Amino acid sequence: MTKLQNFSKGIIKENPVLVLMLGTCPALATSTNVMSALGMGVAATVVLFCSNVVISALRNVIPDKVRIPCFIVLIAGFVTMVQMLVKAFSPALDEALGIYLPLIVVNCIILGRAEMFAQKNKVIDSAIDGLGMGAGFTLTLVMMGTLREVFGNGTWLGFPIPVLTDNNISILTMAPGGFFVFGLLIAIVNKLTVDKPNKEFSCAGCPSADICHSKKCEGVENND
Repeated sequence: MTKLQNFSKGIIKENPVLVLMLGTCPALATSTNVMSALGMGVAATVVLFCSNVVISALRNVIPDKVRIPCFIVLIAGFVTMVQMLVKAFSPALDEALGIYLPLIVVNCIILGRAEMFAQKNKVIDSAIDGLGMGAGFTLTLVMMGTLREVFGNGTWLGFPIPVLTDNNISILTMAPGGFFVFGLLIAIVNKLTVDKPNKEFSCAGCPSADICHSKKCEGVENND
């Protein structure tokens, strides 16, 4: 896998939210508007990048029996630093994200990439993986936030949109609307990523070819 493939896989093919189904709780809770969605995405990306790099660098030092507790401690440290920075420089964003900012510690995406990728690969590859997965997570949240804010509030980043302001669909800013937008994006991604069925029928593509020794298949082909 090239560096570009390693980065791009997290955007669509292995999107952490829409394909791997990880981090759905913060995705639904913080995507009511674009600003909070973007803030959560960037915060999670910073933590994901930093934790991947450090865990990869220490992968030969951390004992296998205590790797999960060590991962959680490292992730918690980075989350604490990000939370303090957000509190200091963007109190409004900190208030908007609420409890979901410190809960990045238990975000399945962060721990999942540490367990499945960072502890098995080199630092550069782990850093690129963290950035790619973070980009996919952020992009998903921004798309959900855009759809829910534009059609639910009639605004985008707080700026009113003519016509939609007075004709908004307020349920999109609620939990049912979040699940509807979430399902809609999953359907779109599935349509783009699912492989087309193979229309060529032959023994080479049959998983039972070794069992039947191709005799039945040959008979079908002769009949055709």
